[in-house]
Amino acid sequence: MFLTYQNPVYDYIKSADQQSEKIAHHPLVIVGGGPVGLAAGLDAGVQGIPAIILDDNNTVSVGSRAVCYSKRALEVLDRLGCAKRMVDKGVTWQVGKVFFKDELVTSFDLLPEEGHEQPAFINLQQYYLEEYMVDRTNELDNVDIRWKNKVTGVDNNGDIVTVTIDTPDGPYQITTDWLIVADGANSAVRSMLGLAMRGKAFEDRFLIADIIMKADFPPERWFSFDPSYHKGQSTLLHSQSDDVWRLDFQLGWDKDPEEEKKPENIIPRVKAMMGDDVEFELEWASVYTFMCRRMDRFREGRVIFAGDAAHQVSPFGARGANSGFQDTDNLLWKLKLVMDGKAPDALIDSYCDEREFAADENLLNSTRSTDFISPKSKTSLRFRNATLELSRDYHFAQKLVNSGRLSDAAFLTESPLNTADEDTFVGNMVAGAVMEDAPIQGDQDERWALKTIANRFHLLYFVDNANTLDDATTQQLRALSQAKIPVQPIVVATSGTAPEGIKTLQDIKGLLGSRYDARNGTCYLVRPDQHVAARWRAFDSAKVSQALKTATCNG
Repeated sequence: MFLTYQNPVYDYIKSADQQSEKIAHHPLVIVGGGPVGLAAGLDAGVQGIPAIILDDNNTVSVGSRAVCYSKRALEVLDRLGCAKRMVDKGVTWQVGKVFFKDELVTSFDLLPEEGHEQPAFINLQQYYLEEYMVDRTNELDNVDIRWKNKVTGVDNNGDIVTVTIDTPDGPYQITTDWLIVADGANSAVRSMLGLAMRGKAFEDRFLIADIIMKADFPPERWFSFDPSYHKGQSTLLHSQSDDVWRLDFQLGWDKDPEEEKKPENIIPRVKAMMGDDVEFELEWASVYTFMCRRMDRFREGRVIFAGDAAHQVSPFGARGANSGFQDTDNLLWKLKLVMDGKAPDALIDSYCDEREFAADENLLNSTRSTDFISPKSKTSLRFRNATLELSRDYHFAQKLVNSGRLSDAAFLTESPLNTADEDTFVGNMVAGAVMEDAPIQGDQDERWALKTIANRFHLLYFVDNANTLDDATTQQLRALSQAKIPVQPIVVATSGTAPEGIKTLQDIKGLLGSRYDARNGTCYLVRPDQHVAARWRAFDSAKVSQALKTATCNG
């Protein structure tokens, strides 16, 4: 029982599959009802795929666990219908500060520009996130969460996967075309299949202490190196909902985790950090070890791994759950096309290509952060401390300070699904990039670009005046929307309205055109997960069709 939150208890319900004489078959089964498994289920529902989520528990996360959610994660969750509740409940922040020996040495702003719907980051306890995701899942008729359904066996042979499940009413089996595994870093399914995670465990430990206190600190991330109250080590402070504050204390490898979690050992550390006169209550504590590792391949036949089940990083940088959401965002639209017979099996392999690339990027950033936070030699420590000293006055040193490179959207620039530029562009919207948001107007109301461009392929066609579209171009745009894999054309204009059947958006502040380096005639082909697939300076229907084939492994 927590002081600020009471975990919901979800009912175990005996399913019809358990009472059937025949083994029931489902198109998609997901193992794990945590954030990534729920995201997979929600995305399946949005894509129109019937899905079963199996979870061995009957509640949400016990303890705050992951608390930092990035702008890109919020954009994905907004597409799935649950970001608003998160942002409303969470603590929004974008400024981080770094201290050395109690002195501020550098700071950073993660979103210094305006014109984005989602904030740079929010802090929100994981149990709230999961509760909101469960609520949203229960609104979908084609997704079924089965609580107290523990997977005890997986037979991954041929085109069908057989799953053995234990319940309070005894075991049963189901079969599925595809199994998504999101059962966490200690994945039972991964062990059942004899698959390994390879990487590195760092010899250091950190204590998490969630405390309840009234404080007037700003909603910022404060990381301290070698503070006076915790000499020779590091600490982290930031706020969550309900006046809960997350404190992290570096412990060293020689500390006993069970001893360090005891209140009589935590409370003196908190008082040393916050002051003897600060009133607080201890809500939750945990001790963790840095891990940086991943599976060799995120797919084994018809079994696909996502989130911590596929890759694990140290928590500084908030790259765990945030990268897991990008996994499912990448996977489900591809799975839908393959299941519908509109794309070959190779499209699923592109999930591995792209998300293993992203995982390696996360592992590299996480390893570098860990090496800076926990130097492994006296020489490394001297370098680290000299960098912190210099960062007070020198910009070049500030760029070297690494208290955890915060999670950002993965740029899949090496993806086999991209079509290379044949024209000259400037800016960040290269093939493989995640779309930048911007305010736009359509149907007489103001909205956001990313709310309009999601869940299917789109072609953004920038023009000065939508009234100037000729009949031939109009017919070609309409034909794209009627193809086997439809591409929804959207005319982005500063004035005028496109012909009937073609959506028009007004770039009301010019930000969309600016961020996409758009001129009259510029086109962008965008994937269902809002990654750029291709771009041109002029519309050419044949080039769009070929780029679509490339983006779906159809040619």
